Amino acid sequence: MKQLLSFLILLLSYTAYSQNIDIRILRKIDEHRMVLLDGASVAISNSVSPISIGAPIMIFGTGLIKKDQELKQKGLMAGASFLVSTVLTTSLKYAVNRARPFETYPDIQKLSSGGSPSFPSGHTSDAFSTATSLSVAFPKWYVIAPSFTYATWVGYSRIRLGVHYPSDVLAGAFVGAGSAFLCSKAQKLLNHRNRRNSN
Repeated sequence: MKQLLSFLILLLSYTAYSQNIDIRILRKIDEHRMVLLDGASVAISNSVSPISIGAPIMIFGTGLIKKDQELKQKGLMAGASFLVSTVLTTSLKYAVNRARPFETYPDIQKLSSGGSPSFPSGHTSDAFSTATSLSVAFPKWYVIAPSFTYATWVGYSRIRLGVHYPSDVLAGAFVGAGSAFLCSKAQKLLNHRNRRNSN
């Protein structure tokens, strides 16, 4: 019983400490924000859904036009990753039910939309899911570098717009990238099984 009580006290202390770090980083970013970049941050945030939905459709569509089975599978994998990431993120949001920073701390300016619970960041998970899917499907530096630069900028934009804590963004990146890796592994296993069955 003493061990459980000690663990709970430690967990509560860690949660309070990490919340303090989160709000301190968020306030620093908010304090030193370049107002000229607010429009660009809103635009990058707003681009996530069209890009995350559009990329798998374009890849799959190109595969259909070219009659390229491998390209179609890459499009399906990217689409599956986006769906898995969205389901996991939404489930976590309502399970954790963390309030947005601007709701808890009135000094934080809300510069973008943010209605659902805060943890994890859905925009970030979508962006990292897409970036990881594209990087796995097309492992070239000119795909990987821009994809992850874009995803990182999305995550940073959600913090500087006052709608997420840094830990929301880190968790979103982890969920998004993890979803893409899981879907990639699942697709490889299916392909391997199909090849084995056809022999």
